[in-house]
Amino acid sequence: SWANWKFHIGFDVRAGVIISLASTYDLEKNKFRRVLYKGYISELFVPYQDPSDEFYYKTFFDAGEFGFGLSTVSLIPNRDCPPNAQFIDTYIHSADGTPIPLKNVVCVFEQYNSIMWRHTETGIPNQFIEESRTEVNLIVRSVVTVGNYDNVIDWEFKASGSIKPAIALSGILEVKGTNIKHKDETKEDLHGTLVSENTIGIYHDHFYIYYLDLDIDGTHNSFEKTSLKTVRISDGSSKRKSYWTTETQIAKTESDAKISIGLAPGELAIVNPNKKTAIGNEVGYRLIPAIPAHPLLVEDDYPQIRGAFTNYNVWVTPYNRIEKWAGGLFVDQSHGDDTLAIWTKKYD
Repeated sequence: SWANWKFHIGFDVRAGVIISLASTYDLEKNKFRRVLYKGYISELFVPYQDPSDEFYYKTFFDAGEFGFGLSTVSLIPNRDCPPNAQFIDTYIHSADGTPIPLKNVVCVFEQYNSIMWRHTETGIPNQFIEESRTEVNLIVRSVVTVGNYDNVIDWEFKASGSIKPAIALSGILEVKGTNIKHKDETKEDLHGTLVSENTIGIYHDHFYIYYLDLDIDGTHNSFEKTSLKTVRISDGSSKRKSYWTTETQIAKTESDAKISIGLAPGELAIVNPNKKTAIGNEVGYRLIPAIPAHPLLVEDDYPQIRGAFTNYNVWVTPYNRIEKWAGGLFVDQSHGDDTLAIWTKKYD
């Protein structure tokens, strides 16, 4: 437990770190209220963009094919984590069941993160009121190294009640050799960037897929999409000609809950329609996306068939205990017939 949060840190050979039973404390109700039942990285899809014979097959599913837990590395004190960090050891098992100890695979630490809230009030005669609150967050960190890339995976818990998953990439580029020493030597598509003499860094993507089993103040949750729309004023009732307002829709089917985040303004939320605030609003948590990423492969390309879960940025599905891995239970050599994209069709 930390500040107004309590949660459990688990570990899995495929998922790596798992955050579960995350609840935040409500001072007014004098109790913890559930937010997240379970969360982890379900898959990482890394398709390289060189279609040549020696490279075309390099379309990796790092969690399903290699295992994030199996690929988690020991953290280096005072380098991977600050001096105030506490470290957690764990065990995995070999194919024959032999326990294998893993040391320092998770670190937990507080981190100063600027300002949580502030205001300077100058509108009250003869009074000057100023208040500022420091934002200090709790970070749960692990590092997963698959091949040439190191994935620094953070779960950031904020005193404001928010949870922020974050990933930073490090390591080295996947490269291939070439006879070219200067980019002016050819006009052909190199399928990458000439990063040094005789060396091409191949174009590729990293699609991280999070599994978030949210229990917002209980298990009876709905997915809510709120759009912004422009309203024109043409009846002369205002000196303004337009304003914007919101339009909310509750997803009824899984197709309704497939979201491609783009230019249209709006917000996404998981709400509990059975729980209301004191002024009548539904209790809920917003899903705030970062910059969206969309695949550029055609949908009938073999890697994209297997990685069809990247066709949308958000998928919302009914709970099914066997539907936990976006790429399917058995990813290695799969044909894409047991993925998140296939499951959603069953319920429409």
